[in-house]
Amino acid sequence: MNRKRIIVGVAGGIAAYKACSVVRQLSEAGHDVRVIPTESALRFVGAATFEALSGHPVHTGVFEDVDEVPHVRLGQEADLVVVAPATADLLARAVAGRADDLLTATLLTARCPVLFAPAMHTEMWLHPATVANVETLRRRGAVVLEPASGRLTGADTGPGRLPEPEEITTFAELLLARADAMPFDLCGIKLLVSAGGTREAIDPVRFIGNRSSGKQGYAVARVAAQRGADVTLIAGNTAGLADPAGVHVLHITSAEQLHEAVTKHAPDAHVLVMAAAVADFRPAHVATSKIKKKLDVTEGPAIDLVRTDDVLAGAVRQRTDGQLPNMRAIVGFAAETGDANGDVLFHARAKLSRKGCDLLVVNAVGEGRAFEVDNNDGWLLSADGTEFALEHGSKTLMASRIVDAIAMLLRREA
Repeated sequence: MNRKRIIVGVAGGIAAYKACSVVRQLSEAGHDVRVIPTESALRFVGAATFEALSGHPVHTGVFEDVDEVPHVRLGQEADLVVVAPATADLLARAVAGRADDLLTATLLTARCPVLFAPAMHTEMWLHPATVANVETLRRRGAVVLEPASGRLTGADTGPGRLPEPEEITTFAELLLARADAMPFDLCGIKLLVSAGGTREAIDPVRFIGNRSSGKQGYAVARVAAQRGADVTLIAGNTAGLADPAGVHVLHITSAEQLHEAVTKHAPDAHVLVMAAAVADFRPAHVATSKIKKKLDVTEGPAIDLVRTDDVLAGAVRQRTDGQLPNMRAIVGFAAETGDANGDVLFHARAKLSRKGCDLLVVNAVGEGRAFEVDNNDGWLLSADGTEFALEHGSKTLMASRIVDAIAMLLRREA
């Protein structure tokens, strides 16, 4: 039932080889994928490769299989069109409404979501013509991803690198999952997001930690950046997650380092999203060498614990005291289990009242839920008393709903 018809357009750039992974990942997810390259793209990757990966013939012009009218039919029947890479030339032709090959003709007839993943040199990406073209496509309802920064062709580096295939397919799946388009509505908003678990050292080998993978916080940062926000991500232990495209990432280890990073960057932020799983306690003293196991002692050493700073509550207090004049929304996260005193929502409502944040994302944890998995669900509680369920799905889909709520909150305050 989830099998969708996806067109993957491939423009002529050095990053065309990454389209092979995009096609494979979408095909392995169960979708019916058809590749439409430009003539230039076939100078980088041959048609046989795309045919083998997709299981469909590959054409570039409108005069093959004319009886099936492919230049109209393919766009009409598609559930999603992904163009990766989208070169400066392809973006310009899409804006102009050109239909001089099968890909641009398909873009004109498509009435489904369209996702462009740009790839070009920094100078081309920042050129006023490209900037205007991207703005036009977004205004028309297309999703144009912010490119990654990194190594480009030759020795050049900078913004303009194609996002990794996993990031492209993540947004492709998100567009298929959302009942509405993903808006580009957070321009000018500075978002500070924390993600992952902290580790509190016991000695040079051991630490107190938790099971947070950082996937949910990374998803929030990724979605917000692609909706136009200027995002800084403070990342704790995240099991080697790749940095999201268009996001400034700061890596930390402990709760103290997280507190210092939030304290430093929060004054400039409009929104704080505290998705990190922060340790509540840390050892009062950290051994400078590994604690040895003594064979003649049956009990282990006692470890005295002290509370760590409550970063979320501290940010709320600072805003109340006027120390965060730019801060317009603070979002907390709660990983809860029910107990004899109440269920998950009972404890979450109490935490929202205690913390004083504007929104609280609530997850029920345990039995393979929330931590170290790709899918999630939960509830979103607001300080005004409204509550709604977050449907089960990918953490990116959940992140998009969280960002929807943040955007709505910002619009109400505008």
